[in-house]
Amino acid sequence: MKFDEIDTPALLLDLDAMERNLAKMAEFFGTGPTRLRPHYKNHKCPALARRQIAAGAIGMACATLAEAEALVANGFANILISSELAGDRKIARFVELAKQADVKGVVDNPKPVAAIGGAARAQGCRPGILVNVNVGQNRTGVKPGEPVVELARKVLAEGLRFHGLMGYEGHVAHHAEGPEKEAAYDLAMGTLMECRRLVEESGIPVEIVSTGGTGTHHLSPRFPGITESQAGSYLLMDTDYCNTCKDFERTLTVLGTVISKTEGERVVVDAGLKSISSERGMPVVKSFAGLRLRKLNAEYGIIDILDPAVSLGVGDTLETWVHYGDATVNLHRRMYGIRNGEVEEILWLQG
Repeated sequence: MKFDEIDTPALLLDLDAMERNLAKMAEFFGTGPTRLRPHYKNHKCPALARRQIAAGAIGMACATLAEAEALVANGFANILISSELAGDRKIARFVELAKQADVKGVVDNPKPVAAIGGAARAQGCRPGILVNVNVGQNRTGVKPGEPVVELARKVLAEGLRFHGLMGYEGHVAHHAEGPEKEAAYDLAMGTLMECRRLVEESGIPVEIVSTGGTGTHHLSPRFPGITESQAGSYLLMDTDYCNTCKDFERTLTVLGTVISKTEGERVVVDAGLKSISSERGMPVVKSFAGLRLRKLNAEYGIIDILDPAVSLGVGDTLETWVHYGDATVNLHRRMYGIRNGEVEEILWLQG
């Protein structure tokens, strides 16, 4: 397929930059006690997940049951669902999935633990479970301390396999580098390590301590007790994360076609909110310093012409850097892998 045969709007992936990001993170976690379990929600692409596994990742993390089901359907066998499971239908789906592969879930409340236990006994299986600890993000997670031990005991009492703990320091990931970020990270991970100590002192072994993201991956050696990192955004990287995490390259753009031009004022492209996210900030046009994306409607991107010397007409295409990768990837069914200005492969998105 030729580049000029791509129908717009389209999600493009710079394969060279992606491969450099892949190799860099794989090298970082290649030795030492902490291994990499990349988050699938970043790219939702089985082909890219296979490359992460081939580069040394121990398995995949995912945010939803649908993502886990897509991974299992594509032959992946070691999966952690990092969001709590609740409701009979989802718990039944989780137990069914756990019969097919090593799919672990996380909990922060005894009610779903009892429900998972009952459903698992009825199906004759023992899913693996991690207790999610609130380490400061104040989103999900059980309160640190004795409640963590009590929930671990509940997991075992229900006949489930207790694997360990999870704690996500997402509130730290986008901090600027420096002493304040390090102190916030140390507080979060110190809390998680203390919970591990309490659980182990109660006589319950802790096999897994799962945490981390791209923005804090480099701090993980401060706590050798962390067994796995869920860094995910590093692979595709977006403009938002690049503001505070400069170790990796941006890889994603959305290709649009100019469908209207008002000379000296603006151009309009066919890439709007249905193809690129602006919820964390307005994306930036690539390769045209004299253009500024001002507004996104459902189907349109409205771009101001700041430099009248910019040569761009109706029918021409342009790329816009993706500002928030997860939300933008979620809008597409495929990515076009680009190398040396040509389409090398089409990557299908699932989950």
